[in-house]
Amino acid sequence: MMAQGCIANCRNYIDKITSHKSLSKDANVGKVMLLDGYTTQVLANVYSQTQILEKEFYLVEQLGATHATMPHLKAAIFVRPTQTNIDLLVRELADPKFKEYHLFFSNVLRAEMLRSLADADEHEVVKQVHEFYGDFIAVNEDLFTLNMDQSLLLTKSATTAECAPMLTQSVQGVLSVLLSMKVEPSQIRFQGRSPVAHRVAMDVHKAIQEDGIYNFTRQEGPMLLILDRMDDPVTPLLSQWTYQAMVHELLGLNRNRVVLKGAPGVREDLEEVVLSSTQDSFFGDHRHSNYGDLGGAIKDLLDTYQRQTKINENISSVEDMQAFMERYPAFRSQSHNVSKHVALMSELSRLVEQCKLMDVSQLEQELACNDEHAIQHRELLDKIRGSEIKSADKLRLGLLYALRYEGTADMEALKQELLNGGVPQQKTALVDLILHHCGKAKRAPGLFGDGSFMSRMAKNLHTGLAGVENVYTQHVPLLINTLDSALKGKLREASFPGVGPIPTAPPKTIVVFVVGGVTYEEGTKVAELNSSGYKVLLGGNTVHNSNTFLAELQSM
Repeated sequence: MMAQGCIANCRNYIDKITSHKSLSKDANVGKVMLLDGYTTQVLANVYSQTQILEKEFYLVEQLGATHATMPHLKAAIFVRPTQTNIDLLVRELADPKFKEYHLFFSNVLRAEMLRSLADADEHEVVKQVHEFYGDFIAVNEDLFTLNMDQSLLLTKSATTAECAPMLTQSVQGVLSVLLSMKVEPSQIRFQGRSPVAHRVAMDVHKAIQEDGIYNFTRQEGPMLLILDRMDDPVTPLLSQWTYQAMVHELLGLNRNRVVLKGAPGVREDLEEVVLSSTQDSFFGDHRHSNYGDLGGAIKDLLDTYQRQTKINENISSVEDMQAFMERYPAFRSQSHNVSKHVALMSELSRLVEQCKLMDVSQLEQELACNDEHAIQHRELLDKIRGSEIKSADKLRLGLLYALRYEGTADMEALKQELLNGGVPQQKTALVDLILHHCGKAKRAPGLFGDGSFMSRMAKNLHTGLAGVENVYTQHVPLLINTLDSALKGKLREASFPGVGPIPTAPPKTIVVFVVGGVTYEEGTKVAELNSSGYKVLLGGNTVHNSNTFLAELQSM
């Protein structure tokens, strides 16, 4: 199941629901699908509205919505097995609005919940109950999210009442991914200095031990690796230069939608666009393309469309007209898709130029990758004191500098410079916050390398031999170094303990979950690993950009 990826696994479950033989169309009986807020996102990431209609579902709505009785419809219900949803179902079954109910839960349904439903079904309208393990949102084939807000709070304290529901959902999400892959981990490892990573690992292990449903013996299971976002606060702060990551950083990519409203010259029909790898083959092919290659790819897309336009202009007979009408829906869809990507590229280019992001990114990369305090301090002050750089970008540079030179730099002077440079006072407080939550005393070692003479020599030798491919993409997330060690069987047990026995052989497959969220940069690097023959699936509570990361950090 790992080979086909989490999008395919998730879509497979939706296919089973929408095509279930018990829901096949009867004469004069239609179909409705009821979802909760979360499974609506699960569905939307792998199915379009058109595809749902093609399956003859004429109504899709939220469980608990009020409406008149509809005895001519069968209801397929796909929801998370939460107490809230069980209570809604009990009320629904007490006064049924539909002819039949077919229940599909996105995770393991507890026995007492099943008994509640059985007791409530006095009208005997429930025809089937299934568990289909889609309790996660598939973003890419090798990237999933749980779309949870404020998940950085878990890294501060997972034991508070406020965090208990988030901890439970994190564990359930990981278990759902494992069940969708039909695998049981061969080992569970976690970041040893992170209490929340330890807690998630222990809770996952306990659930697997207590329920035989996780016992798959057909193949060697993956390593499950639980990490903590706070061990790498650098990656979420960096400017991005690949398509998917750039869109998320500069425009926001939320639930497969990008808002372009207010961007100069954008048509009304492009003010909000869908950007999904499952519904847009161009985006699927180029989501990991860098900024330079992307411009060429969009130009090729436009050239192909213009050639098609010329063919359509040559209509000189009834046969030509008929052929045009047959391909018109596809042509119209292609027209919108081309316009969408041209509009996105135009807005990205405008923001890169307006915000001087190439200048900003070059210093970001230097701060992330190299230890040259005097030079970087001078460049940082030039940027902060200048008028061309946006205050949000000045702040990101200041935070990267604070993380790099914690213990040697004057943080009070840095905050004053940011304040003088136009950064609001409540934002300058993030300097202290990021060091408090992600500083040397809190995070695991390795973020900036070990700083030894041999480490610097090895880095310089590698750079001298290979060259720096791109000054804007020198940075390698800490996650990738950790995965490299894990895939080679060199993950140190002292730093990454195991829950249960640890096999001596390197794992063939790794499922890694980052408590507090992942980034699209990390997603791109994992995709590159997988294209080299490895098998890694990455997930987290959310997918951060710098805005979401700092907003959650500030609310801690």
